[in-house]
Amino acid sequence: MAEIAVVGAGLMGHGIALVLALGGHAVRLTDSRAETLDAVPALMASALATLAEAGAASDGWTADRLAAAVRLSPDLAATVDGASLVVEAITEDPEAKRTLFSELDGLCAADAVIASNTSYLDVFPLIPVGRQPRALVAHWYTPPYIIDLVDVVPGPETRPEVVAEIRDLVVGLGQVPIVLKRFLPGYIANRIQSAITAEVHHLLDEGYATPREIDDAIVHGLSLRTPILGHLAKADFTGLDLQRRALANASYAPPPPRTRSGSLDALCAEGRTGVMAGRGYFDWGGRDPAELFRERDRKLLALKAAMRGIGRMEGT
Repeated sequence: MAEIAVVGAGLMGHGIALVLALGGHAVRLTDSRAETLDAVPALMASALATLAEAGAASDGWTADRLAAAVRLSPDLAATVDGASLVVEAITEDPEAKRTLFSELDGLCAADAVIASNTSYLDVFPLIPVGRQPRALVAHWYTPPYIIDLVDVVPGPETRPEVVAEIRDLVVGLGQVPIVLKRFLPGYIANRIQSAITAEVHHLLDEGYATPREIDDAIVHGLSLRTPILGHLAKADFTGLDLQRRALANASYAPPPPRTRSGSLDALCAEGRTGVMAGRGYFDWGGRDPAELFRERDRKLLALKAAMRGIGRMEGT
């Protein structure tokens, strides 16, 4: 890729730009909000420092080099002019995306690839018809400079060579692409996470468990085995006959679908909206959110390094 443009410099956008720059690409980054764009240098420098501390960034990367590799501009037209790949990473709002795709249609080179970082929206009906053959989803996970999974999802008209091009780009970044045959809201990881979230809200709202108990069950039960085995390999070790009997006995019934959670609504009403507010399900002790994110990243990088040394168990 000669030049890559990232549109949207928020939580995901600046992280994707960092990944692309560290992968050796020239990146341009824009955002419609000046304050968001102004915050990018400090955020990227902090993330780079954390990566360097963990040995996860190659020697020679400095904040100055990163600033040269990722050029910031408030001008959408200048950002995407001549770019071979344009990554859309704006808010998950269909009309906002439709408007942006319409603008990009008039600004981008005819052969540019347009990739959306959407998590759940079917963006293909929002993209102008003429752009469909060179449009697809490329969905990173937060923080994208640590989490290696990237969903690559074609639309109904996406050309196979475009899918292959983006898959190869992701591999070249040292990340792991999962290429889906067609769009499915949430892809794989987010759908599984949504099922877990539905059960968690049920347990909380019905008073079966506290947030601490739920997280302890996940950390000390599910999570210890998952990095080594995944889910289906774990089933092989447990025995598929046991899994078949559990299904036949209907020993688990999923909670009914819900569009709201009483416990979640109560927290939000109190202003307990998460780390950025200092409190959510847990009280984060008045610590600076940036410090908390750095600690999270350091721990994730340490776990990632340990997992590379341990390896996983895989059948064929």
